[in-house]
Amino acid sequence: MRTMDRHRAWTGPALFSFGFRPFFLGAGIWAALTMALWIAMLSGLLDLPTRFDPVAWHAHEFLFGYLGAVLAGFLMTAVPNWTGRMPLVGWPLVVLFTLWLTGRVAVTISALLPPLAAPVADLAFPLALLAAMGREVVAGRNWRNLVVLGMLALFTLGNAAFHLDAMRGGTPAQGAGLRLGLGAAILLVALIGGRIIPSFTRNWLAKRGPGRLPTPPDRRFDKVALLALLGAVLLWITLPEAPLTAVALILAGGLHAVRLGRWAGGRCRAEPLVWVLHLAYGFVPLGALALGGAILFPALLAPAVAQHLWMAGGIGLMTLAVMTRATLGHTGQALTASRGTTALYLAVVLAVLARLAAGLAPGSADLLLRLSALGWIAGFGGFTLLYGGLLLRPRALR
Repeated sequence: MRTMDRHRAWTGPALFSFGFRPFFLGAGIWAALTMALWIAMLSGLLDLPTRFDPVAWHAHEFLFGYLGAVLAGFLMTAVPNWTGRMPLVGWPLVVLFTLWLTGRVAVTISALLPPLAAPVADLAFPLALLAAMGREVVAGRNWRNLVVLGMLALFTLGNAAFHLDAMRGGTPAQGAGLRLGLGAAILLVALIGGRIIPSFTRNWLAKRGPGRLPTPPDRRFDKVALLALLGAVLLWITLPEAPLTAVALILAGGLHAVRLGRWAGGRCRAEPLVWVLHLAYGFVPLGALALGGAILFPALLAPAVAQHLWMAGGIGLMTLAVMTRATLGHTGQALTASRGTTALYLAVVLAVLARLAAGLAPGSADLLLRLSALGWIAGFGGFTLLYGGLLLRPRALR
């Protein structure tokens, strides 16, 4: 059956009528749930039967578990627009989502399974996603976005390296696998964010009257900034403590701060759905600068703390911003943020700032970590509550 026929023939739940629906809903639930479980583990109230140590499980399930779902939802929504082909729907989507769920369960109870069971179950999902999206990009001859698939492949390789490090008895939360996965994710944020933020900002500002507009994307400066970030990330993956890496990160951070300033974010204060994109992207240069500083002055700022500016800020806030906007747009809602949606953004910002403060003020770390966790749970649990109905119901007719 052709993709168009499958799309027309699907009469099952609306949840599986478009790729963003199950994966955004699953991502929201998983982000809130894993944080609640993490706090219970830190408090000694819970001991999960996983082969990962608690810190490794926490890092893996946010980076590769949560973000893997968001990437799937985004790509299965964006790739049809890029290629002009119909989206994946129905039973193939059910199978892909089931693979993601299976990976989450397998990693969490991996101590009860044979040693290779969890890695195989976990990696089956990103490999299937890569194959499905690769087929669509090649069939649609959309060569421009092969770089996105390349980043997804590196992200998957990072996941495999994370598992391998754990099986060897290492500390995967501090290993090259995590850095490879996180680096690929930040490059995706920089690449895709550099396309959508100026575009969405221009569209919104064009309705507000004359004034400064964002510099169009993909200019020479953007390419230089992206190459600088790529070089810095590669150095960070391979030489995480080298002074050269610190210099490269600081240079890349400065270039991306300038890049962000070219997008007229200061004119978007009236619409949270737009300004949150600028704020989230701001954590890309801020994280690079902080990581560079942490390498040079580790006594002032631990690299793991600086790393959270990328993980919780650059990835966490950006993905929440994309999920809210895409859900509104693809379910027939007005593209404007309600007070509830704005509160979600502020809760995640609070989570990021409290996590940073916990690293800077060790004496208050316990309280600040709990505050950060509550902000995170409020942001993503709130997304599940506010947007779950939209994701479960058919698109509204307007």
